[in-house]
Amino acid sequence: MVSWFARAPVVAAMCWPLVAPRAVIASQSDVSEPAESGVASQGFPAEFRLCKTDDYSSVFAFRRAYRGRFFNLHYRPNGGASARLGVVVAKKLARRAVLRNLVKRLAREAFRHRRAGLPAHDLIVRLAAPPKEASRRELRDDLESLLLRLRP
Repeated sequence: MVSWFARAPVVAAMCWPLVAPRAVIASQSDVSEPAESGVASQGFPAEFRLCKTDDYSSVFAFRRAYRGRFFNLHYRPNGGASARLGVVVAKKLARRAVLRNLVKRLAREAFRHRRAGLPAHDLIVRLAAPPKEASRRELRDDLESLLLRLRP
């Protein structure tokens, strides 16, 4: 006599006939496109980020900044090959995490699009005023105007 537990996998397989086998499923990350040779990468890898506390401290200690309506852009020449970015968004100015993350995303996106034309500086984008009533376009325009003020 066969117990009920021995037949359970057979019954389960019969109940879910529409399950696709794992070998058929492919994610977009598995499919890679060849990189074009003449086009600069639009990514944001680690070599374009400020990661260490000393990096942030040295930029703030250099005491050079451009001020916009919502943001301050602190900068310092880094002597490297490319610009690097750090973003500071205080909870005091943007209480909700959704808003803080939005501001960081906008800053990274503006930097990625302008990176090729920027001088080799360490940059810190700091939120300076609460963006309560600001639209995304106003925030983006403010960021881009600050980045354009840096001359190579």
